[in-house]
Parts: sequence; structure tokens; C-alpha cells
Amino acid sequence: MKAIFRGKIFTIPNMLSFTRILMIPWFMWVYLSKQNSIGAAIILLISGFTDTIDGMIARRFNMVSNLGKALDPVADKLTQIAVMACLVFVFPRLWLVLAALCIKELFVLVSSLAAIHSTDDVLPADWHGKMTTTTLYAAMIAHLIFPDMPQALSNVLIIICVCMILLSGVLYGIRNIRAIRTAKTEL
Repeated sequence: MKAIFRGKIFTIPNMLSFTRILMIPWFMWVYLSKQNSIGAAIILLISGFTDTIDGMIARRFNMVSNLGKALDPVADKLTQIAVMACLVFVFPRLWLVLAALCIKELFVLVSSLAAIHSTDDVLPADWHGKMTTTTLYAAMIAHLIFPDMPQALSNVLIIICVCMILLSGVLYGIRNIRAIRTAKTEL
């Protein structure tokens, strides 16, 4: 049954990922135009919930597809970058997280595309990527719900996020390089 969904586009998990992408402008409008950080936090929680649900549905009902394996992290990264870009206006030190995230994602994108080219397969997310996403969502929601949080707490959340982003980037890089080398030795 898994093979049936390999080339499918309109699966429930993929539609949920598309929905997360469509929620980004809504979040930005609520946060920046309406200046409603609680409303923005609710939108982000809903986005995070659909992220969890789409993966569960994909695995439970064998709807895993290469499009889904690529679209899900794209939706995550677009959401994370957009939310961080909005939060930087209120919490300027979050630029460290935003910069680390952008650099890591560019590196992972290039190494993942090389791995896809070599293996003809989209590699799924690893535990550290999921942990980084969870950490980022927790930090973003904390900054949204508690806009007057002490600077020390904000700094701790920033340090944790940057460390997780860097760890994940290194581990994805190692995985992608190994996949490329393995594919070349099998030729």
C-alpha cells in the first residue's frame, strides 16, 4: 500500500503541509498588523498540531510520499523563518536564531539535494531535526505568550535553539555526505 502513495500529491498529510504554508501569512497579519501575540501563538500552535498530525496520518495510513517527505520540512522551515523574522522586531537578539536557522537550512538544502541526486531518494527527517523543530516552536510560543519575559530567560531559549540548530545541521550534513558516498561506492 505504501507504494500506492509514492507519486501521490493530494494526500491528507500533504494537504496539511500545504495548509501550514498557507497559515504563514495569516500568522504574520495577526502578529504584525493586529499586534495580537496571543492570537499569533494560537495560530502557531495549530500549525504545530497539524505538523504532528500529518506525520502520524502518513505513517499510520501508509500515505508516506516523496513529496510529503520534502514538503513537510519545507512547511516547517518557512514557518520557523517567518515567525522568527516577525519576532526579531520585538526580541532583537532572536536574529541569532534566525541567522543560524537560515545558514543551517541552506547547508542542509544543498547537501540534501546532492544526496537526492546521488540516491534518487528523499531522506526523511531524523530525530535531531524533530527535536530542533520542537525546541524552536517552544521558544517561539514562549516569546509570543510572554512578550515581557526577562531577558535572561530569552537568552537561555536563544542559546538552546542555536545549539540545537547547529547540532542538527552537523548531523544532517554527516548523514547526507554518507548517503552520497554510499551511493557512489555502489555504482
